[in-house]
Amino acid sequence: MIQDIFPMHLSNEYHKKIPQADSFLMIFKDNRILAKNDGQVCYLTYKELSEICRGMGKEIPACVYLFSIGEDDYFLTDPGEGIEVPGFVYYKMFETRTMQPKERVLAAATAWHLYVWYRDNVYCGRCGHKLVHSEKLRMLSCPDCNNMVFPKIAPAVIVGVTNGRKILMTKYANREYKRYALIAGFTEIGETAEETVAREVKEEVGLSVKNIRYYKSQPWGFDSNLLLGYFCELDDEGDAMRLDEEELACAEWVDFEDVPDDPEGLSLTREMMLCFRDIMNASESTCLHD
Repeated sequence: MIQDIFPMHLSNEYHKKIPQADSFLMIFKDNRILAKNDGQVCYLTYKELSEICRGMGKEIPACVYLFSIGEDDYFLTDPGEGIEVPGFVYYKMFETRTMQPKERVLAAATAWHLYVWYRDNVYCGRCGHKLVHSEKLRMLSCPDCNNMVFPKIAPAVIVGVTNGRKILMTKYANREYKRYALIAGFTEIGETAEETVAREVKEEVGLSVKNIRYYKSQPWGFDSNLLLGYFCELDDEGDAMRLDEEELACAEWVDFEDVPDDPEGLSLTREMMLCFRDIMNASESTCLHD
């Protein structure tokens, strides 16, 4: 998955750092990120931006430390309009999913998560004064009313609904992602993740489920999520599927042998599909040899 970058490690603690010459700069415009992709994705360095700014007679913009991956430090900055860098273009965040190496895809998603938080929290939501950054924590505070604002993380579930040798696969309606997915949705106020699983399946396809069990989790910075993966089983084979067409373009039971391969190796959704396929393959193989 996107976070599986061993032996490298994402160090996400905030430090009051200043960028070095080889520090990477994460620069966003709308839903796009500035990068160069010639087989391996690369981001602008502080040295490169400094040279461009000096050549244009512009001041080097302020940079906020985001995180480190391995030996690389990543900073958030906004050089403003008029900065052109040969070989670099603004890619849609969605496009970064197919890039390599994986640690720099993780960097793009995690930096986007933090960029959205900084962008949306310039002023205090309680009193309207401008927020200031903590010297020690990844936290913004209001000097007037002492309101503290921490990065937003939205919990959501990914649900693998199974029925014997089949798994329920869906396609989103009106989304950029067109491949097969699983049922998914956000946890609402006052409910457990397990209750979210049952509710989302009922809302999106009209089915009841049983034997809800946790699989694993995944950070998903593209949408500021923490994804919680669950498997469950169809409760009543007589239930008729009723599709929520505002959420889903289609939903169908897919035999484990027809579950497609995963070319990206990034998402919890795709790993869960392959996990089900592998478990069923192993089960079939055991039955054949008994």
